[in-house]
Amino acid sequence: MRKTTKKEQRKIRHSRVRARVKGTRKRPRLSVFRSNQHLYAQLVDDISGKVLVSVSDLKLKEKKSGVQLASSIGKSLATAAKDQGISEVVFDRAGYTYHGQVKALAEGAREGGLVF
Repeated sequence: MRKTTKKEQRKIRHSRVRARVKGTRKRPRLSVFRSNQHLYAQLVDDISGKVLVSVSDLKLKEKKSGVQLASSIGKSLATAAKDQGISEVVFDRAGYTYHGQVKALAEGAREGGLVF
């Protein structure tokens, strides 16, 4: 019997979350992805299958790291969402535990004015 890797375990957790969380145009899904070097967040309308707003640390000019970077990504995502007329979202942690960068991104988005 083969053991599952961390990546496979995260995908299993993510599929459980995605079974319950759906985004609409009025209340899109805030999806988070962490790679080894970068952090990405996007607002997705699952009904039409389109990304409404996307922000990553690649687009930010600030040279921060870790939790500070995640918080600034959340704030910039909130301002971009406000420009599109979006104020409410459904949070999708994508199988990651809700601590560290994921939690900081969510709190930064809340500070920016998004309602979960």
